[in-house]
Parts: sequence; C-alpha cells; structure tokens
Amino acid sequence: MLNIKLILGDCIEELKKLEAESVDLIFADPPYNLSGENHLTVHAGKPVKLDKGEWDKIDNIHEFNLNWIKECIRVLKPHGTIWISGTLHNHPSIGMALKQLGLWIINDVVWYKPNATPLLSKNRFVPSTEIIWVAGKSKKYYFNYELAKEMNKGKQMRNLWTIKAKRHITPHPAEKPEELLERIILIGSNEADTILDPFMGSGTTGVVAKRYNRNFIGIEINQEYFEWAKERIEKTIVKPSLFGSIKKSV
Repeated sequence: MLNIKLILGDCIEELKKLEAESVDLIFADPPYNLSGENHLTVHAGKPVKLDKGEWDKIDNIHEFNLNWIKECIRVLKPHGTIWISGTLHNHPSIGMALKQLGLWIINDVVWYKPNATPLLSKNRFVPSTEIIWVAGKSKKYYFNYELAKEMNKGKQMRNLWTIKAKRHITPHPAEKPEELLERIILIGSNEADTILDPFMGSGTTGVVAKRYNRNFIGIEINQEYFEWAKERIEKTIVKPSLFGSIKKSV
C-alpha cells in the first residue's frame, strides 16, 4: 500500500522533522520572489502588479534557498536526486546554493514552452523557458537512461524538453503540467520509491507520484493550495507505468 503524507506548514520546519536519508527523489518548485511593486504581469489583457501571495515575498532569497536545500540534502538518500525548477529570477541562486552545499550537478534541463503567453511590453523577449537543476549527493545516483531513451522514441534524451504549457487544473499561479513531472519521476525513481515535494502547491507532483505507484510526501504552507492538492491526489488512481520499469543507475 502506498504511503501518501501531506503536511500543512513551513517547508524548512517540516523538513527538519523527516527522517534522514528517507527520500529517493525530490522535486521542488520554490518561490521565485517575483511579487512586489516592481514586477508586472498580464490579467485580462492589461498589465497589473504581480502579487502571487505572501509565500512569494522573501527578504533574502539566497539565504532561504540555502536553508531549504540543506534540509533536503539531509533527507535525500545517497543515490537520490533533487530537481529544482525556476526562472532567471531565482535559478542563479539555486545553482550557487547547490555548489556551496557540495552537491554534484548532473544537468540543467531547459523546459521550452512553445505556446508561452505573449507579452504586452515591447522591450524584451517573450519568456518561454524554465530551468530545472538536477543534482545528486555524489556521482553515484539513480538515473533510468534506458527508460529515458524509450520515452524519446529510441534516441538519447537531450536536456531540452519541449512541453506545452497546459490549462491549469487549479487556480494556482505556478501549476506545472503533469507531463513534466511524469518525465522526472519515471526517469529518476522506481516504483515504491518515496518522492518529496517541499513546495507542493497544487499537488501535481503528488498526483504523478501516486499514479505511478510511488510513495509521496508533500509540504505546503498555504491552506487553500493544500486543500486543492489534497483533493487532486485523493482522486488519483494508481496505474502501471506506461514505459515499464527498466532499472539503470550511474
């Protein structure tokens, strides 16, 4: 039977309560620190101040990143990997934090969104990518190369992933498409492994983990987001992997 554990609370404090080296794969989509007077977004075709919520307002973003990644390292198994998504506003800090904390950086996956939302402004390029840092505790980490190749029609999978942005299932402003998490979880773990998402948001990681027979721990600080995630995960039906379970570690 799968073990699904959903936690409402601050990720750093809740991570401290988890058992050391108990998690096989971590996917994290941390705050990008975009909310505030100087950042704009588009709503109903008009520019408005970007305000995702208090969770996205952090005084010292690099110190915050160091603290939560440090706790993730503690709970990650020796062969495990951590995957961290971000944009140009946060990913330089993430890369620096991974190096400072002594992790082995495996890849920077570039998620390309061919249908990215157009810009109203005419003074910059349309943001169409996100970076996903992939790192392990050492050079000995789990990576299902053969499955990645099978998913890519028999060819080596490159670090440029073209995945269309999907219509959100929930009102969460940073919801990730399930297809993105399917690649990460299937390639980076085996059935019955434990997946952790310290910024659970709308619950996409938990949905995919449960669907493909993985245990899941999700932490979320926002009560409303937590309830959305809980409902989605509870409704998810477990089914066999689409691509088998070929084991390959590096």
